[in-house]
Amino acid sequence: MPERDHIIVVCTANICRSPMGERLLAHALAAEDAPLNQLKVASAGISAYDGDPASQNSVKALKSVGLDLQDHSSQQISQELLDKAFAVFCMTQTHRALIEVHFEHVPKHLYLFRELMPKDASIEIPDPYGRNLPEYELCRDSMVEAIPSLLQFLREQYPPYYNS
Repeated sequence: MPERDHIIVVCTANICRSPMGERLLAHALAAEDAPLNQLKVASAGISAYDGDPASQNSVKALKSVGLDLQDHSSQQISQELLDKAFAVFCMTQTHRALIEVHFEHVPKHLYLFRELMPKDASIEIPDPYGRNLPEYELCRDSMVEAIPSLLQFLREQYPPYYNS
């Protein structure tokens, strides 16, 4: 079994939500101390085609906060990706359920991207696909709001911290 040093962000087609979540989380982790800043962040889709670019509004929504998504290439979620994952963060309950049903080995840490936030927060992130740029910006902002809770979870749970 490979070392579980990846965080996987999952949505439907891996062209809108999960690529934005991947880049936002990777950016936040880069500012952390080791070992968190060494985690690899990837994204995938439940029903993705391999090689599709990120949607133009996803690219624009991240560009406006200084992050580049132009080089994104979609990929299908796979057992190989799950086997590398310390944690998987999905956009909806359906994404999580499909992973649980279709894969034999699922990481212990399988959550929704917003699930670790305070209990009064909405935990699902709706799909902005085909909508206007402000909808993508709302989607991005709902992920940005969740990042502190994800970082806190990783600080507490990522295996090297058990030894400190």
